Amino acid sequence: MSFRRALKYGVVGSAVLGTGLSLHANDYDINSVGIVRLGRAGATVFDIATTYQANLYSREWADKKSAEYLQVKSDTHRAAAERLLELCRTNRGVYIKVGQHIGALEYLLPAEYVSTMKVLHSNAPQNPVEDLYRVIRQDLRVDPSDLFESFDPEPLGTASLAQVHRATLKDGREVAVKVQHPYVKGNSIVDIKTMEVLVKLVAWTFPDFKFQWLVDESKRNLPMELDFANEGRNAEKVREMFRHYRWLKIPGVIWEYTTPRVLMMEYTKGGQVNDLEYIQREKLDPYDIANKIGQLYSNMIFLKGFVHSDPHPGNILVRRGEQNGGTEIVLLDHGLYADLTEKFRYNYSKLWLSILRVDQEGMKKYAQALGVEGSMWGLFACMVTGRPWNSVIHGVDKVKQDDAEKEMIQNEGKLVLPHISDVLEKVDRQMLLVLKTNDLIRGIETTLRTQNRMTAFWVMSKCCVKSIGSQEYLTAGDTWSKLTTCLREQWCILKLNLYYLYRGLVSLHLLSALKMIF
Repeated sequence: MSFRRALKYGVVGSAVLGTGLSLHANDYDINSVGIVRLGRAGATVFDIATTYQANLYSREWADKKSAEYLQVKSDTHRAAAERLLELCRTNRGVYIKVGQHIGALEYLLPAEYVSTMKVLHSNAPQNPVEDLYRVIRQDLRVDPSDLFESFDPEPLGTASLAQVHRATLKDGREVAVKVQHPYVKGNSIVDIKTMEVLVKLVAWTFPDFKFQWLVDESKRNLPMELDFANEGRNAEKVREMFRHYRWLKIPGVIWEYTTPRVLMMEYTKGGQVNDLEYIQREKLDPYDIANKIGQLYSNMIFLKGFVHSDPHPGNILVRRGEQNGGTEIVLLDHGLYADLTEKFRYNYSKLWLSILRVDQEGMKKYAQALGVEGSMWGLFACMVTGRPWNSVIHGVDKVKQDDAEKEMIQNEGKLVLPHISDVLEKVDRQMLLVLKTNDLIRGIETTLRTQNRMTAFWVMSKCCVKSIGSQEYLTAGDTWSKLTTCLREQWCILKLNLYYLYRGLVSLHLLSALKMIF
């Protein structure tokens, strides 16, 4: 037998053996086999490419602004997005995670993709309870019937990597049990590699499509998100970090029943932050909710440098406090946090203060310090604020957001898509999770109709001043320089308080303004 033939049979035999072992390890679920998932993804990308070729690129369009072209383009986007959604729901796991990310990129992708993929934020596919029981048996070495007095088969929530169920332990404690979907961990490496290849193929076909940064971030973040024990440690860290916020609730971790694939926490009641019917029924104040969330995240980003980076509505609950009757914020899902360096926080704080002061030279300087090159600093300021350039240069804290502005952002976003992709490719990697966090928080504020409250800029400005002050204090050479730094910081905060109190007085929001001080 020739060497070439032996090599060929060896490769085929290895593939067959590997597939067999994969099937055996995954209880003979054909969907868990890497080659099947790869083939399905490849077929989807080919189908999407041929759809665009047939509908748009094979025809000569005399006027690409005509109603006919725009309608065909929209229909093609919609058909392609539906095909992509079908792939995500079938392959599940990492594909759901990427699909959810696509559903959050409103400033970057066509509206048809965003609206189609958004359903994955609240309607991800779920596994039957028996699949979850199998994971519990494997990881906890105990039969669920010996552990739980009751286990609600209807999940509290289903995400890309896991689903959460309410249960009662034998000792009477009510718990929320987060169980990783079977096969997710085993398929994650193959799925990421597959997506990396597909992204490169699509980028080669469509030069404006530059999403390697999304693959890079998924590769970096996924191992952390798959380790539920790490999520438990994050929860305890942030609970200790913000223990002075009596209105913040972080459910406690039950460590004796927690592993890398199973996380057990105390069950906490509440309504989703975007559930306006619940908020009205409980007589909660949307402005109080938005102010507390804004205060929490401003402190996370600018002062602590430890940022909960998945604040979609399913991960933030609100409720009326049992002790004082005020609004409580419940923060869930601590799998993904951004660790921001002191240098990053200093430059980012300087950038925000430059934006609020409409200091274009400052915007340019600190955008470049964050990795944004050349003339892209203006676009970067728009991405950071989520506002068009016209609002940035007139003061984002002075120009109110409305439907016309939102429409302008969507239209201008389509025109500068290649430049946005360039910014995301080159910007400091820490900025990617911060941008995602900013977008999700803005989405919550829009739902609550609180996006025009001035207290958001007030709290953020003070956090920026404190962040800059602490960095300059650490680098001050002598006692006099340190004292000067402290006095300058306090003077800046006093000026901010007086300025926003004045703004509150003239806009009849003085009570809201006073609450942010006391």
